Amino acid sequence: MDSQPSNWKDKVVDLLYWRDVKKTGVVFGASLFLLLSLTVFSIVSVVAYIALGLLSVTISFRIYKGVIQAIQKSDEGHPFRAYLDKDVAVSEELVQKYSHVVLGHFNNTVKELRRLFLVDDLVDSLKFAVLMWVFTYVGALFNGLTLMILAVISLFSIPVIYEKHQVQIDHYLGLVNKNVKDAVTKIQDKIPGLKRKTE
Repeated sequence: MDSQPSNWKDKVVDLLYWRDVKKTGVVFGASLFLLLSLTVFSIVSVVAYIALGLLSVTISFRIYKGVIQAIQKSDEGHPFRAYLDKDVAVSEELVQKYSHVVLGHFNNTVKELRRLFLVDDLVDSLKFAVLMWVFTYVGALFNGLTLMILAVISLFSIPVIYEKHQVQIDHYLGLVNKNVKDAVTKIQDKIPGLKRKTE
């Protein structure tokens, strides 16, 4: 059971780092096409068009194979029999395993949000308030679909860029991180009550 998730993670990493250009191109193109379609049409229309497209391909292929079998008088059977006979049911163990993981993340998120909204740590709550304030401007500039399109493009481009220029990016990220920490420390020193509880 443990080898399956790691294998799944390896496949995702290979996909994001463009190890197999054809597979990544298909996944990237299909997801980008789907999101761009949702900007033009409603989700119901997009799902209906995708279903109609798939059905037209499978029905045409089924009829074509039936005609070929009739002409050649062969007995190959249903062209999709191998896929129809496959077991696609999700096992209860898998559902329980991932439901525990999802439940754990959900509970941790609820605890963290409670801690932030009820100001358990003033610094963290202020940081969260600033983040939400920034999101108000992001929300005014972009809608959810635009952000999802940008996220998909970033997901398939940033890992490759980082892999090629890792040393330079790490250097500049280190400088930015140091400057931010210095600025936060200066602000905490000047304003009383902003020091962390652990201090």
